[in-house]
This record gives sequence, C-alpha cells and structure tokens, in this order.
Amino acid sequence: MDDNRIDALHGKVDDLIDLCGKLRQENQRLKDNDQNLRSERRQLLEKNREAKQRLQSILMRLKAMENP
Repeated sequence: MDDNRIDALHGKVDDLIDLCGKLRQENQRLKDNDQNLRSERRQLLEKNREAKQRLQSILMRLKAMENP
C-alpha cells in the first residue's frame, strides 16, 4: 500500500472512532431521556389514579345527597 492509501485509511478509521463516540453519547442521552419519561409517566398515572378516586368519592357523596 502506498502512503496516500494508508493516510486515507487512517482518516476513515479516525472518522469511525469519532462517529462511534458521538453515537455512544447520543445513545446515553436517549436512555436518560427514556428513563425520565418513564418516571414522569409513572407519576402521571399515579396522579390520574388519585384524581379518579377523588371523583368517585365525590360522586358517591352526591348520590347519597340525592337519596336521603
């Protein structure tokens, strides 16, 4: 192999190493974002459950007031 081809190959390897690093960082950011979204979803589901229970309680009290 001549020097030009070796230099070109080194350049491509360096580019691949850089790309690999960027993809690792992006993958970690995506994993972190996924974890945050899952946590937020759990919290919202819990708030939804609590609101549903409160509404059911209010409805029961209203029905009890209608039927003394």
